[in-house]
Amino acid sequence: MAITAKQVKELREMTGAGMMDCKKALTATEGDFDKAIEFLREKGLATAEKKAGRVAAEGLVKVIVSDDKKKAVAVEVNAETDFVAKNEKFQAYVAQVAEQAMETEAADIDAFLAETWKFDETKTVNEALAGQIAIIGENMNIRRFQQVKEDAGFVASYTHMGGKIGVLVDVATDVVNADIEEMAKNVCMQVAALNPKYTDRSEVDQDYLAKEEEILTAAAKNEKPDANDKIITGMVKGRLNKELKEICLMDQVYVKAEDGKQSVSKYVEEVATANNAKIAIKGFVRMETGEGIEKKEEDFAAEVAAQMAGK
Repeated sequence: MAITAKQVKELREMTGAGMMDCKKALTATEGDFDKAIEFLREKGLATAEKKAGRVAAEGLVKVIVSDDKKKAVAVEVNAETDFVAKNEKFQAYVAQVAEQAMETEAADIDAFLAETWKFDETKTVNEALAGQIAIIGENMNIRRFQQVKEDAGFVASYTHMGGKIGVLVDVATDVVNADIEEMAKNVCMQVAALNPKYTDRSEVDQDYLAKEEEILTAAAKNEKPDANDKIITGMVKGRLNKELKEICLMDQVYVKAEDGKQSVSKYVEEVATANNAKIAIKGFVRMETGEGIEKKEEDFAAEVAAQMAGK
């Protein structure tokens, strides 16, 4: 039977579930509202939508690496509070999401959410998420995932503060031993600590560089209006170089450098020479829980004052 928009709207108002979920439930139950409500409750969808407007900026980043270290994945799953992030049920669920993401061929998060949940093939990933929202009682969100594969070397990983930050580093090398694995772990920790934006200068967008040169040139001319073009060019080049050393991993000063000057690139080269190896850091993934999410600021004093004024 054909399901009308009015029926979908009524079921949504009754359950708080999403429109597409309501339509699916009504179709599956041939328009029977009682059975449709039961359908939604069984899949944990009846309460999920009501929590969807609440900001989920806490949570965990989970990284897993295959036994042969040729493949790895990082995922971020958010919840509303740090308390839930420390909950064993939430952590177990995040580990399952990471397992799913390790095997997925989905190109983006929407495709990932739509695929079959490997731990219960009667549900999609999104339906399983809704079920967890119903169980845990907070809004939750699978925000992102990223796989890394390296056949000519290995993938190194590091997790900071129990899942606040997760890092993967792609290492191409013709030698794999304890020294090189330790080097890769140190590079992971560098990424976690200094948060580079690029692996090396070749990744930096040319439009970005052009804009930075324009800004730095204007600033230099304001500082030294009587300077000639050669001086201005030198100032801009120096400042741009300094900026690139901060945002490009291989140009950054290695955090454990004994002389306080050695770059990450020189450190990797040093380890390669000592082990008669060819090593290249091809890329990295860094995920930090809640980065870029605008968190709601609670002003409890103002809230109490407003409640008292209303009495």
